[in-house]
Amino acid sequence: MKYAFVNVPAAPVRRKPMHRKEMINQLLFGEAVQVLKTKGDLWVKIRGLHDGYEGWITNTLIEEADELTATTTSSFATMGLLDALTVENKKINIPVGSSLPFFTEGKGKLGKTEYAFAGKVCKRDEQLPSAELVKELTQPWLNAPYLWGGRTPLGVDCSGFMQVVFKFMGIDMPRDAWQQAQTGRPVKKFSEVRTGDLAFFSSKEDITHVGILLDSGEIIHASGKVRIDAIDKKGIISAETGKRTLRLRAVRRVW
Repeated sequence: MKYAFVNVPAAPVRRKPMHRKEMINQLLFGEAVQVLKTKGDLWVKIRGLHDGYEGWITNTLIEEADELTATTTSSFATMGLLDALTVENKKINIPVGSSLPFFTEGKGKLGKTEYAFAGKVCKRDEQLPSAELVKELTQPWLNAPYLWGGRTPLGVDCSGFMQVVFKFMGIDMPRDAWQQAQTGRPVKKFSEVRTGDLAFFSSKEDITHVGILLDSGEIIHASGKVRIDAIDKKGIISAETGKRTLRLRAVRRVW
């Protein structure tokens, strides 16, 4: 097996090939991977084709595909927080942002396996990023719990939240906050920020957190849970306590 699609709602990706090791990422239904190597009868090291992120998953969570099929980018992504998809007469509840490979007229193929989906979808390559779209995409995530490595409304980390939101706008971003901080172009003055800009925060010198600006005074981000807090040129101010929580390091614009 050299390429594959994720065939479960959200596949945990681990740093080492053991279930008790750290989960560093999740891959959503329909996302494609390259298989780099195997260990034993269960574990495979993969690289996500949309972001190049590597880690270990079990082979029970993927469906084999040829290179051409796997590398053909899916234009469609699911919009409902959780939606039912049918594979071989069995229902799977898949999370928002799942990919729908080779999808047309309610049906598609995952490798050699056919599926059907009747929920709301977006065509990523036809989406035009806008302030209104950013607000529409982020609001349903409010109060989703923080989960290291997570990328679904049932558990998400700061960079995973940002990555899935921007996926809908046809923009494939790197996985980690420090990688995302190297994309786009800098916004040098805080007075010039706009809705959809990415704000990055540091602990000492390292970028450790990212959020999406809703305007010049509010930010939505995953910190404990997905929440909206106040922000100024110095950093985030908790909406609950009024205390400053994170120091602003940079603002970047990717569209």
